[in-house]
Formats: sequence, structure tokens, C-alpha cells
Amino acid sequence: MQHLFVDISSHGYGHLAQSAPVLNALCGSRPLRLTIRSGLAQEQLARRIQTPFTHIHAASDFGFVMHDALNVDTATSALRYRAAYAAWPQRVAAETLFLQQLGADLVLSNVSPLPLAGAAAGGIPALAMCSLNWADLFAHYYAAHDWAAPIHAAMHAAYASAHAFIRFTPGMDMPDLPNVQVVGPVSVHAGQPAVSIREQAAQSLGLGLPLHKRWLLLALGGIAHRLPVEDWPKMPGIQLLVPADWQVAPRADITPYSDAHIPFAELLPCVDIVLSKPGYGTFVEAACCGLPVLYLQRPDWPEADCLENWLHDNTRAAILSPAAGRSGDILPAVHALLARPAPPPPVASGIAQALRLINGVLHGSDTIKA
Repeated sequence: MQHLFVDISSHGYGHLAQSAPVLNALCGSRPLRLTIRSGLAQEQLARRIQTPFTHIHAASDFGFVMHDALNVDTATSALRYRAAYAAWPQRVAAETLFLQQLGADLVLSNVSPLPLAGAAAGGIPALAMCSLNWADLFAHYYAAHDWAAPIHAAMHAAYASAHAFIRFTPGMDMPDLPNVQVVGPVSVHAGQPAVSIREQAAQSLGLGLPLHKRWLLLALGGIAHRLPVEDWPKMPGIQLLVPADWQVAPRADITPYSDAHIPFAELLPCVDIVLSKPGYGTFVEAACCGLPVLYLQRPDWPEADCLENWLHDNTRAAILSPAAGRSGDILPAVHALLARPAPPPPVASGIAQALRLINGVLHGSDTIKA
């Protein structure tokens, strides 16, 4: 049985949201031994990944240090990058030894450079897959600094060493990488709106969730960012679903949710509208469910433009101002979005395309075409 080693970034939940549907389809199509390294908890991974796996609870990348879900801490991130790449050759050598001892037949990274560099040094086939790469984001923030060029070169070389970089749609352009293969969107909902099971969702949450109201889901991703919803005015006909870890004081029109109550992927198609921020997982999954999306913008995040443009092309979407996010003056925007006709949901064609690329490498194919 072939051994697949997968490295999933824990910079939010988007990397897992991209990886899980591909891994589920791949492991459902052929027997594979699966090892996953991620800073995410095993329980979080297991809610999305349906096949048994060995979990190595560690993070080989950090992406960027964040002030909150919308704003990058560029100063601390710079220090982290300089420390991480000060002994890059030694880290790569250790990674190569780790992969060899693990007996990996294929390395799949979303989207740390380290396992790709380690695999290349050890002659192990490797693929990258993501909607972004850290080298391009690093260059966006630090290219003008005299210390940045060697770090960027190391990251770029790692990505370029992969057999292919599977770039999901929506995603950033990567013109400097010679191995990019663009595939379609990836979503657990696979392009078909899931059957709404609002009664079961209400029962799972166990908090008397009113079925006659519109459900507005606040989903700001895996990086801490809290809106002051307890100070928002009550909105007639609207029930807010907020993360349980916000610990909002009890209020009749606010219902806390968590994956312990109901998996996010099952809750999402039950709601009427989503309030989020630019991020691959929630944007794509909401669009594939045909849901309208209100979103807070991420200033100076290089991936945001391609995500926002795709969202507006594929579902009902509108920007929410920071002031409205603080005050809760969102009802006019909610009603305006709900009144708009819904376009056909996009098809999550990226899963099948990614599988062809991965299976091509597992079969030892020399031809890598999506």
C-alpha cells in the first residue's frame, strides 16, 4: 500500500477546507496509507477527512502572524521568517531524513515549502496544492527589504521543485512558477446545493432555533476575530448564529454554534445568508450552496482580490463596511442581498482534476496534465 504524507497549513481553516475533499475522493478511489502533519487538532481534521489517518501534531509553516483575521502583523512575521530560514539547509536536511524514515511514496503540501524542499532533496515525488503560495505573499510584504531575497529564493525553489503546483480556483496568479496547473473550485458540497435540513440542525444545536426566521451565519474563519454582536440591535426576522467560543451573553436572537454541535459543512447549507471575510473555504463553500455572502474586506491581503472577484461572479455578494460590522447596521444589506436572484452555483470541478494529477504521480506518470 502506498504511503501518502500530507502537510496541511494551520493558518486558518482554508487549507484544510481545500485539502479534505481531495483527500476524501483520493482515498475513496484507491487504498492508501495516510499520514497528516498539521498544527490543527486531530479532532478538527477528522471532522473533515473521512478516511483513517495518522496525525503528526506539528506545523512546518506559520504563513503569517495575524493581529486578527483581517490584519497581518508584518513586523512579527518578518522576525519569524528570518528565524525560520536562518538555518534553512539544516531544516531541509532534517526534513529529508524524516520523510525517508517515514517511508513516504508521495508528499502533498498545502502549502508549506519545507516538505517540498525535503522531498526534492531526497528524490521523493511531491506536489503542492493551494490557491496561494507563501513565496508570493512574502514578496508582497518584504521584497523591498535587503534581507528578504534569500528567503524568497528558498521558498520559490521549493515550490518550483514540486512535480506540479495544483492551483485551485479562485486563486492567485503564479506567473513565476513553471509547474502551475490550474484546476477548478474545491468544495465539500461538490457544486450541488446540499439538502437543507433545518429541523435537524435546530435539534442538533438544541437551543430552540426558530425555523420561521432567516438564519444569518457569522463565519470568520479559523483566526480569532470577534464582532460585538451583543451590542447589535435586534433585527426582525433574523436569527444570528455565532461561534460558541465568542461566549456571547444569552440573547433570544443569537444562537451559538460549534463543530461539537453540528459540523460546519452540515450547518452551512441550512442557513439563509453568511457574514464572513475573504477566505477560500467559506467563500467557495457558500457559493457552491447558492448562499448570499456579506463580507468584511481584508486590507492589503494579496489573495483578497481574486477571491472577491470570483465570489461576485458566482453568487450574491456585497461588501460590509467596518463601521457596519461594529454597529450591526446590516439589515438593509441583508434584505438587498436576499432580494437578488441567485445565479446557478459553481461546480466544484477541481476535485476530479486534482485527483487526475495526484494519481498520475502515484502511477509514476511522466505526463502531468489537469
